[in-house]
Amino acid sequence: MTDATRPFVSRSVRVRAPGKINVSLDVGPVREDGYHSVASVYLAVSLHEEVCATSTENPGITVSLSRESTIDLDAVDIPLDSTNLVHRAATLLAELSEHATGVHLEITKRVPVAGGMGGGSADAAAALLACDALWDSGLSKEELAHVGAELGADVPFALLGGAAVGLGVGDHLSPALAKAQTHWVLVPANFGLSTPLVYGTLDRLRDAESLNAVDPTDVDPHILQALRSGDASALGRVLVNDLQRAAVELAPSLRETLGRGESLGALAGIVSGSGPTVALLTASAEAAVEVAQNLAHHGISALPVHGPVPGARIISDTLL
Repeated sequence: MTDATRPFVSRSVRVRAPGKINVSLDVGPVREDGYHSVASVYLAVSLHEEVCATSTENPGITVSLSRESTIDLDAVDIPLDSTNLVHRAATLLAELSEHATGVHLEITKRVPVAGGMGGGSADAAAALLACDALWDSGLSKEELAHVGAELGADVPFALLGGAAVGLGVGDHLSPALAKAQTHWVLVPANFGLSTPLVYGTLDRLRDAESLNAVDPTDVDPHILQALRSGDASALGRVLVNDLQRAAVELAPSLRETLGRGESLGALAGIVSGSGPTVALLTASAEAAVEVAQNLAHHGISALPVHGPVPGARIISDTLL
C-alpha cells in the first residue's frame, strides 16, 4: 500500500514547556544591530504552557487557543496567523522534516502574556518538540534548540529547562547547577509591557544620567553559588535586574507590588525579565503559599511556584 492509498490516521502529541524567571539580568548598551548584550541566569519554574499538535489530512498549519487556559483570553491580543511563534516553529520544522503533514496547534496559556516570563517562547519550544514527534523528524533537543534560536533567544532555554547562564543576546546557554529547589510567588499584572519598549526606556534613562554601560561578560558567581546550594536568603541578597528600573518607570505600580510582597513575608522581589510579572522569593514552599494567600487577602492574584523544573517534554501521544 502506497502513502497515497493508505488511509489517513490522525495523531495528537501534547507537550508541556515551562515559563522562566530571570534570577539575574545584566544589560549592556544598545549595539549597532539594535540588540543588547546580556548576562543572565534563567530559572525554569513550575508554570507551564501546553501545545497540542494534531495531524490533519489537509495540508497547512492552523492555530487556536484552548479554553482551558487560565489567563483571560478576552483580555489579550494573541495572533493566530503565521506571525504566532507556534506557527513559525512548525513552519521551520516542516522545512527540515521529510514526513511533515498538515497540523493543528492548540495552545493552552498559563504564563502571563507579555509578562517577562517567556510564555511565547515556551509555546514555540513546545510546538517544536510536538511537531518533531508527530513527524518523526528525529532531532535531538539540542538540535531543536538550534532551530528554536531562530525564533528567539528564550526558545532554546524553554526546550532545555533547569537553570542556565545566558550570554550574548541570551542565546549562548550553559547549564547552571541548581539541585536544590527555590520557591517563588509570581504576581502577574493585568497589563503587558513591550520588551523593545522596556529596553528602549533603559537606554533613555541611562542617556539622561550619562551612564556608560558596558557589555557584560559573565554573571555574579554569588548568584550561582546561592542557586547551587538553595540558600534562599543568600540568593535574595544578590537578585538584580537592570531592566527593573525601566519597567517601573513605565509601570510605577510595580514598585508598590514589590514593596507589598516583601512586607507580607517575601525575602526579596524582582521584576522578571522585561516585566511586568513580579517574582517574589520565599524561604520555603510553605512560605510561598502563605505569601500568596496574604497577597490574595489584599486583592492581589499570586501564584506559588518552584524551580528549577525540566524543559519541554511530551505528556501524551495518542492515535485518534
